[in-house]
Amino acid sequence: MRRTEVRFGVRLTPRGGVDRVEGVNDEGMLQARVAAPPVGGAANTALIKLLADELDVSRSAVRLVAGAAGRHKLIVVEGISAEEIATRWPGIKL
Repeated sequence: MRRTEVRFGVRLTPRGGVDRVEGVNDEGMLQARVAAPPVGGAANTALIKLLADELDVSRSAVRLVAGAAGRHKLIVVEGISAEEIATRWPGIKL
């Protein structure tokens, strides 16, 4: 059985007041905001939890592979197809 893995970019707004996905921007990146501050990895942890909940996968299936210290993140999600991601967030660049 082949393992599926999907990569996509996220533009994260920490201290955004609420944890939510706001859609896809003009560059094809997912826009998200979290209430957590960008201190001690709290915003990144909140983002991983948010994406896992949105995609109905375990938190361990969502990994931050680049951009830990910036607003632009590269996320890898295992166990979900590119088609499922594209259906959920039309316009996302995979």
